[in-house]
Amino acid sequence: MAWHKIASSFRRAWHFLQRENLVWLLFLTLMVVFVATVSIVLVEPGMDLLNGLWWSIVTMTTVGYGDISPHSLGGRVIAITTMFFGIGLLGMFSASIASILVQNKLQEERGLSTCHYRNHIILCEWNHRTEEILKDLRVDPKTAEQPIVLIADLASKPVNDDNLFFVAGDVNDDTLERANLIEAQTVVIVGDDTLDPTARDAKVVLATLTVETIKRDVYTIVELVSDANVRHCQRASADEIIVNNHVTSGLLARATLEHGITKIITDWLRVDHGDELYKIPTPAALVGHTFLDALSLMKQQYGSITLGVQRSKEGDVVSNPPAGFILAAGDLLIVVSAERPNIV
Repeated sequence: MAWHKIASSFRRAWHFLQRENLVWLLFLTLMVVFVATVSIVLVEPGMDLLNGLWWSIVTMTTVGYGDISPHSLGGRVIAITTMFFGIGLLGMFSASIASILVQNKLQEERGLSTCHYRNHIILCEWNHRTEEILKDLRVDPKTAEQPIVLIADLASKPVNDDNLFFVAGDVNDDTLERANLIEAQTVVIVGDDTLDPTARDAKVVLATLTVETIKRDVYTIVELVSDANVRHCQRASADEIIVNNHVTSGLLARATLEHGITKIITDWLRVDHGDELYKIPTPAALVGHTFLDALSLMKQQYGSITLGVQRSKEGDVVSNPPAGFILAAGDLLIVVSAERPNIV
């Protein structure tokens, strides 16, 4: 395994040199080392190959340890020549690499680079809701350091986050390729606040269709303004559709009918305050038992309230199942808890 990692590192370094046209510069540098080593061994009395290699590298880098130095006239001429050529070539090599690194960093900040993340989350569009999503993801230990890619039509990366990769532009084939959609885990498509509601939803539907066309099995979550566009996102194979009007009007209606009830709901939705919603594997002790057993065990052992069950990882969600609902292996429990239950 260690040798495999070393070989992989060498391959990446070689590809980097080829991509940046530094192979000839590296070749000339190695040739100077080789010629200097062979020349000093042939000219300088008592010099062997290993000491000659050590001396040529020390001389080229101007370290000047002084442990080995030429005494003959020919050796000193070789030393002077090696210094001139070595300093120039190494200076060009180090300056080229520094320039490339700076240029790559600037391209990343401007969203012009290509992402190489795997199993990452892609956020599409940037507004106050996207910013809150990012903050909530970073608060949760499960996603605190998970790679996230932001696709947005901005001039530069909007926040300082080492694990956030920025891709500039609208959601299309090119930006999704640079966001490495093929190896992504989840895509969240948020509406563009600069557009009117109709155009905003149309852009979301088009983005969803583009994402699902490129990678059908990615989990896609979309935000809509109007309920009338839900069927379009369903046809585009969106996995979860959130209609802002439904959520807002529903909360307002509940608050009107049952004063104060929305405080509990909003508490559950905030990952940095109070109890939170979690999806956890069904404990082995509950497989084959009823939902009523789950209610009791989860409260007694984990201090959690079980709200529903999801059949398998991406299966149907059953909210508040009947007391006799039988839990199966692979089911996930949706619970409310102060912290994520540590299921053993």
